[in-house]
Order: sequence, then C-alpha cells, then structure tokens
Amino acid sequence: MKNWALAFAVWAMWTPAFAQQGDPPEAPQPNSPSVETTRPAPVVSLPPHPFWDGKNILLFSGVAVFRGLDYASTKNMLARGREEILIPDDVVNSQAGFPALEAAGTAASVGVSYIFHRTGHHKMERWVSIVHIGVTGFGVARNYSLKSKHP
Repeated sequence: MKNWALAFAVWAMWTPAFAQQGDPPEAPQPNSPSVETTRPAPVVSLPPHPFWDGKNILLFSGVAVFRGLDYASTKNMLARGREEILIPDDVVNSQAGFPALEAAGTAASVGVSYIFHRTGHHKMERWVSIVHIGVTGFGVARNYSLKSKHP
C-alpha cells in the first residue's frame, strides 16, 4: 500500500510538469553565456525581542504564581497527614527553607530562559517557562487531589 502511494505521489508530481512539453527540459550548461548567475536570496532575520518583553513577563509571572501554588498545596497536603516524597522533610518543614526553594526554582527558570535568549534559542526560551508551569500545575493538582490520612 505504501509503495503504491509513493509511486502515485511521484507520478502526480512529475506528470503536470511534462504533460505539455513532451520531454523533460535539459539542464543548462554552467559555462554557457545564457545562464545567469543567481545569488541566494538574503536571509532576513527579525530583530531579536528584548528579554523582558510582554510574553516573558507573563510567562515568568505564571511560573512564580504556580510555584506559590505549589508551596500552598504542599503545606495543605502535609496538614492533612500526607508526606512529601520529592523534597526532604528538613526542607519542607523549615519556615525559611521551603519558600527559599520555591523562589530558587523560579529564579532558575528565569536564568535558563535567559541563557536560551542570549544564545538565540528564542522558542526554547519560552518553552522553559511553559513546561515549568505545566509540571508545577500537575503537582499542585496532585497535591490537592490526595485524600487525607487522618484517622
């Protein structure tokens, strides 16, 4: 089936080009005077966007909001008798350590985005924040959906 489809695609691609001409056109000789020298079209690149543009500010704000929601959902989950499985108890139970970890996660996301921005990977720059929001949002939903373990 695949071979038939491939043969049809090749036939459909070449048939209209040669149906009216009869024979395929000959390639011009490189040294003939009738051949014009063609230059490749200049590559027009858009100027890079500033790092702190509207989209990045919105994405970084989203990362910060979801990190805050992660903090709140983890504290809620711990208050309901569940245990945190990803972060050590010393960090989660610390009044300064856990908020600092959440802030460091936000700062790391912005930092990685900045590295991608400086190296010209502007799509990856934005995807870092998008993936971070998605993963953190999944964790928040999971934390709130766990059942309490109180007796």
